[in-house]
Amino acid sequence: MLWCYSKLDKATIESIEELEKKLNVTLLAFSGQDIKNAKLTADELKQIEELENKLDLSLVAVKT
Repeated sequence: MLWCYSKLDKATIESIEELEKKLNVTLLAFSGQDIKNAKLTADELKQIEELENKLDLSLVAVKT
């Protein structure tokens, strides 16, 4: 399962904003995506890790 930011309609955003104000916090909405990880070789994983380090971010290889 991969989690990403949710696509929200106006009414949902307003509900979240109302609760944020009430609680004095920022809420982030995530939705699960049912995907499968790609099967990679050790060399492919190394290439991904090198790019992650260079770009200072995390990458996830998935099967499309």
